[in-house]
Amino acid sequence: MYMQNHLKDKVALVTGSSRGIGAAIAQSLARNGAKVVLHGRDVAALFSMQTRIEGEGGIAMVVLGDVTKFDEIEAMRSKIEQTFGSIDILVANAGGSYTMPAPIEDIPVDGWHASVEGNLTATFLTIKSFLPGMKKRKSGSILTLSSSAARMANAQAPIPYSAAKAGVQMLTQSVAAQAGPFGIRVNCLAPATILTERNQQRIPDAQKIKLVDHHPIRRLGTPEDVAQAALFLLSDNAAWITGVILDVAGGVVMC
Repeated sequence: MYMQNHLKDKVALVTGSSRGIGAAIAQSLARNGAKVVLHGRDVAALFSMQTRIEGEGGIAMVVLGDVTKFDEIEAMRSKIEQTFGSIDILVANAGGSYTMPAPIEDIPVDGWHASVEGNLTATFLTIKSFLPGMKKRKSGSILTLSSSAARMANAQAPIPYSAAKAGVQMLTQSVAAQAGPFGIRVNCLAPATILTERNQQRIPDAQKIKLVDHHPIRRLGTPEDVAQAALFLLSDNAAWITGVILDVAGGVVMC
């Protein structure tokens, strides 16, 4: 695989990078010269991704930890700094939807808390751990992950997930405003339906066709589509861009 050097010697942590969007972002960063830290819950998948990156000539390591627990994130940070050095690039990607779509009165309280904790709180705690070091060095780039579900109201969307991802957007812009004077950029991607391995399996073909019809660009997105947008925002090519919520959605949010 051809290696670029746009991010040579940069250390990048991508949470939730065992597969899907996170894995694609991690692989793209590694292909552009970054030392990549992989994180997730599926240990076998993480080490498989590490092997893949190293097989292409990249550099990677694996860390484990629950990103809803600050002490575990701090332990991850310590391990990374001891092995690779300080984090230059942070991608707070870990998250997901933990409830099925339902009328709000039928949404279980624990499902609400799981969605808020797994998306908004996890992003907050991850930034809280790594931002102080970036401020001391007066450099860094942070990318958060939201969703098109937070960009437009939809009665069929899981409300806890949409609300949590909307919170991620405002968190991103608030941190961008605070961190900008320290030379740190903070941006957010909001993907629509992405054909990850999981979505390929769980979304019926008939539903995929219906989803495609909602997009002006008549296809569903791929993890690589998101990774390319991430690479741009995290690189010096976006040196004067911060506080942006970028829709990677094939135009669906304007429909």
